[in-house]
Amino acid sequence: MAQATAGDIMTTDVACIALDTSVRRAAELMLARRVSGLPVIDDEGRLAGIVTEGDLMRRAELRHAPWPGDDSGGDAGSGHEAYIRSHSWRAGDVMTAAVVSVPEAAPLSEIAALFDRLDIKRVPVVREARVVGIVSRSDLLRAIVSAPLDRTAAGDTAIRLGILARLREDIRLAGPVPSVAVEGGVVHLRGSVRSQAERDAVRVVVEGVRGVAGIEDRLDVVGIAPGDDR
Repeated sequence: MAQATAGDIMTTDVACIALDTSVRRAAELMLARRVSGLPVIDDEGRLAGIVTEGDLMRRAELRHAPWPGDDSGGDAGSGHEAYIRSHSWRAGDVMTAAVVSVPEAAPLSEIAALFDRLDIKRVPVVREARVVGIVSRSDLLRAIVSAPLDRTAAGDTAIRLGILARLREDIRLAGPVPSVAVEGGVVHLRGSVRSQAERDAVRVVVEGVRGVAGIEDRLDVVGIAPGDDR
């Protein structure tokens, strides 16, 4: 089954603001829409940046704003740039211009990796540089909730084959694959693993296969000798 994409889960009713939108209006929209970021578009309707809650945390209105010269040893312009971001009324001056965006065809795995690597909470979805939607962390959570259940067929043999396939493909065990036997839906595990983390990963794989009624775990954690990473 094809993996879901940004276009499948994105929110299409996106509140965008212009470069000349006031910071106050941007904050009002965030509160009204219950969102933590707003895409900023230029006069041609193209994505120019994004204003987030984080961009507004050093505002003069909060008495938490740097002044020129407060850049603690940075270059001569950095203090002035910080002053502009904290005092300007224009969204175009306070936005994050280096905004990350994705196309509609971006798979959810790619978006989740972006969120994790860049520590961001949302990403605009663009078509020819124009915003057509936005994907947030909550959209990914909804995708998890709505994901179809595992389609492994019922029966001990099918359960065993499903577990073995996942052990090889999903967690790629460094050592031999443990022995797996299934009786009445109960999975019996024998063999050895190299760490408690591997043992726990095997358990998670087994628990994720539909039809499993229980686990008898007799795996031994044998560890590895120092310097032996084979």
